[in-house]
Amino acid sequence: MLRCIPFRNLFERTFTVIFKRFSKEWSLHLLLVPGVLFAIVFSYIPMTGILIAFERFIPTRGIFGSPWVGWDNFRFMFANPDIKRILMNTVYIASMKIVGGLLVPITIAILLNEVRKEVFKRTVQTLVYLPHFLSWVLLGGILIDLLSPSTGMVNQLIAWLGFEPIFFLGSNTWFPITIVISDIWKEFGFSTIVYLAALTGINPSLYEAAVMDGANRWKQTWHITLPGMMPIIVLMMTLSIGNILNAGFEQIFNLYSAPVYESGDIIDTFVYRMGFEQVQYGLATAVGLLKSVISFILISLSYMMAYRFAGYRIF
Repeated sequence: MLRCIPFRNLFERTFTVIFKRFSKEWSLHLLLVPGVLFAIVFSYIPMTGILIAFERFIPTRGIFGSPWVGWDNFRFMFANPDIKRILMNTVYIASMKIVGGLLVPITIAILLNEVRKEVFKRTVQTLVYLPHFLSWVLLGGILIDLLSPSTGMVNQLIAWLGFEPIFFLGSNTWFPITIVISDIWKEFGFSTIVYLAALTGINPSLYEAAVMDGANRWKQTWHITLPGMMPIIVLMMTLSIGNILNAGFEQIFNLYSAPVYESGDIIDTFVYRMGFEQVQYGLATAVGLLKSVISFILISLSYMMAYRFAGYRIF
């Protein structure tokens, strides 16, 4: 028969184990205090602002003094004809960034892995990595100058080739493409490092055996390199699902204008305009809350898929 352990004894044993462990690791717990306080002050306390989504917010009355309107802001949001277009723009731009952000770094990593001159390899790796550290405020100004329809270097080259200049940042056709390509150019160097690290884990003897069997470089890449990179590719792909509604506020805010709202307006820029320009704080908060809920679901799903297909765990 199983002997029942009194609740008091069980509590005392559990407390003793926790106390002994804490006494050994107290310095590590102490290191966590600044991070925990930072998260509480800047992440959890501001979450009380969610109440604005259910209010007709009046700044002079504050969050707790504004009149309660319930779900009216959400009803108005879904009745707004612009919401569907904004959601489609966000998903389209974010999806293209995710796809390009996977294909380009993988390709560059494989090409750099084939380079035998270490000096050239490290130089290229450094050059493609540098744009990651530049803000979109700086890059936005550079792109506006380069892509200017009259004086921009790109359009001057297009005109020299005999074609009509393209208004990249003022055309609803070209603006999303410009956003995606410029974002990939800025960030692919950082992702390339991840895939280069994955390549170092592939056993060199596999390539030696492939050469003995007569496999050329293309077959070695297809049958050895790509399968060896597949776990990290699956991991990065599944984790990126959580960013499907993050199309890049800073980038688009610095590059878009009223003529391209139709194709370039995303959730974050819409929230900014509604909140700061049109002073519709309740509607802006409702849209932001909807995005946060959907993003939370997608992030949870992405981590479940990462654990299922790549064995990735966050603890």
